[in-house]
Order: sequence, then structure tokens, then C-alpha cells
Amino acid sequence: MINRYTLPEMGAVWSEENKLRNWLKIEIAACEGWAQIGKIPSEAVAAIRERADFDVRRIQEIEAEVHHDVIAFLTNVGEYVGDESKYIHLGMTSSDILDTGIAMQMRDSADLILEKLKYLQSAVAQKAGKYKYTLNIGRTHGIHGEPSTFGLKMALWYSELQRNMERLQEAREVIAYGAISGAVGNLAHLDPRVEGYVCQSLDLKTCAVSTQIIQRDRHAQFMTTLAVIASSLEKMATEIRNLQRTEILEAEEPFRKGQKGSSAMPHKRNPMMSERVAGLSRVIRGNALAAMENVALWHERDLTHSSVERVIIPDSCILLHYMLDKFTAIIEGLVVYEDKMTENIDKTRGLVFSQELMLSLVVKGLLREDAYRVVQRNAMRSWNERLDFKELVLKDQEIMNLLSAEEIEQIFDLSIYTANVDYIFRRCGLE
Repeated sequence: MINRYTLPEMGAVWSEENKLRNWLKIEIAACEGWAQIGKIPSEAVAAIRERADFDVRRIQEIEAEVHHDVIAFLTNVGEYVGDESKYIHLGMTSSDILDTGIAMQMRDSADLILEKLKYLQSAVAQKAGKYKYTLNIGRTHGIHGEPSTFGLKMALWYSELQRNMERLQEAREVIAYGAISGAVGNLAHLDPRVEGYVCQSLDLKTCAVSTQIIQRDRHAQFMTTLAVIASSLEKMATEIRNLQRTEILEAEEPFRKGQKGSSAMPHKRNPMMSERVAGLSRVIRGNALAAMENVALWHERDLTHSSVERVIIPDSCILLHYMLDKFTAIIEGLVVYEDKMTENIDKTRGLVFSQELMLSLVVKGLLREDAYRVVQRNAMRSWNERLDFKELVLKDQEIMNLLSAEEIEQIFDLSIYTANVDYIFRRCGLE
């Protein structure tokens, strides 16, 4: 069982300290790669490994003067290393560590989000099993259709979460690429073996070709995947919000002791967490659009993407991680009102059986259009006059000429709506 409360915090992945620590790993790995092919003395690399470090405040001081974050970082590292610092960043350009570093952060973020998704899916699976045969009304266009089960609703979410994990796993593979290819990406001042060593040591793949930067279609795929996951969470949160409406009240997000729903109306129990999840998904979708705007750059390399990514990528990763945590808490504490589900099924006085009745008349030889007409005639009368649908059917001679009273009883039996639940559960991997 995954314990979501012991997972590393997403904020740490995107901290300034972690970003710079990744940069240092890249620079040290590059020195090691050079040493392996005899271009840097091994004793110099040993000294770099031993002494290389940085101070965030000192880097900020230097950057305030030079207005270049990577130069400020390298200057500070050089202050720690001494003479051997001349071998650091050999043949490299800023984007080599910027892009490879952010790839490490996105990869690590994907791993954390995947763990959250697994935990949420497990929580949804538990609810699916518990309410597997709990009948509730299925709605189409917001209108009562036919009965389904609340467990099937959870199975639907379980299946969608599985697709989202598969999407994210694919996006993780696409984004987990590094490039140590130099000023315009042609390896003119680098050796491909150095690039390969750095990427392998950091558990990244090597870009087949780059233009100094790693191309942003990779980042766009990652960000749009986050947006799809956020959209799924919004869909689920919106369903809970609707089910919590006073006139429906089939399910309700947890309301803790001492919690207050309204500053004006003490009776209110609002779906505030679900609304928060729904609202934040809009931010992530907006960020995904910005990521797609970053794909087209002048001569496939400029800096217009950089300022955007400093906001949208960490924000989206942190937000989605947070949303998954909150929505998991909603699912775990979800209050399900089974009696209200039954009451809502009964609200339409048996109209939910109209399709089963129509199909039974077709089996008896009636043309579908004629069967539809006969059933709709009784259904509309039941709706308009608030009469029991089955009672009307039993009094309709055109229907009773084809069906017996016993057959009518079988038609108005809720068990048909759970007959294939086990099959659907097996099909989506819940059993």
C-alpha cells in the first residue's frame, strides 16, 4: 500500500537548492566524462568532486551584478574548487545544464505524480468494490435515464486514472532526455562520449540532435499530459459537486468537525475541496497552452521559452501534486447516501423501465416505432399527471395484449441493471 503522507514533497524538487544541486551533478559528470577520454587529469576531477559546492545567497549576489544565472553559478562553484575549476563547463553552453537540469526535475516530478495517481486509483478501487451493486440513477444530459451502480461510476474513474498513468509514463519517457551538445548543438567543442556519459550517469537518454536546447515539443507533451490529468480530476470533482447538490444529495465530500461552509449561513456544507480542484485545473490547462506556444522558437533556439517555463512547469507540477492529494482525501472521506440514491430512482415512478418495456414489446413482434409510441404515451402521462408508470402499463390493453402481468413484473425488476456489473469490473481490471 502506498502511503501518500510519506511521499517526498513536490516543492523540494523545484526548490532553488535542488535545481542548483542538479546543475552541479551535470557539471561534475561532464568533468568525469572528459577524464575518461583523457582530456582532463583524473586528479583534477577528484579535486572537483571533493570541493565542488555552492551557496545560494552568494550566487544571487553574483547574479545581481552579471545578470546571468549560469555564470553566477559557475563563478560561485569556482570559488569553492579553486584552480581546477578551469575544467568545469568545458565546451559547454548554459542550455546544456539548464535543459538537462529541468529534464531531471520534470522526470522526478512525474515519478511523484505517478505515485499520487496510484494512491488515488487505489482509493477509487476501494469505493468501487464497496458500492459495486449500489444502484443509483444514470443521468444523460442531466436528466434521469436508467439505473446504474455507484460502483460502476467508480470503475469508470478507475479506468480513466489508469489511462492517465499510462499517458504520464509515456510523457516521462519523452521528457527524460539530456543534451550536452554545445553552443549550437553540433558538439563542435565536445565529444559525444562526454554527452553520453553525462546522460547515462543521470539516468537520462541522449537527444539524437539538438540546437543548443532540447526541443520544446517534449515539454509540450509533458505539460499537456498534466493538463489532461487535471481535466480528469475536474470532471470527477464536478460530478461530486453535482451529486452533493441539495436536491440530489447522493454523495458528499467530507465535512470535518468544526468546519464551516459559509460566513453568512451556518447550515451550509459546500463542496469546497471539489471546487478547488475544479478551479486549479484551469490554471494547468492555461499553462499547457503556454507550453505549446514555446515550441516555435526563432531558428529553433531563442530565450522566449525560458521565462515562461520558470513559471508554468514548476507551478503545474506542484499544483497537480496538490490536487491529487486533495482529491484523494475527498474520495477516502466521501459520504455516500445509498437511501437517497434509491429515493432518486423512485422519483420518476417507474419511468426508468421504459426502454426495457419497449424492447420487450419489440421481442413480442411489435415494430420498434409502434412500441416506442405505446410506451411513450404512457410515460408522458405518468410524467405529466404524476401517476405510477407500471400501473398505467397494466391498464393499457394494447400492451397487455402482448405481455402478461408476470412478464410486466419481470420488466420492472432492477436486477437487470446489475447483471453485467461483474463483467465490466473484470474488463477494467478491478477483479
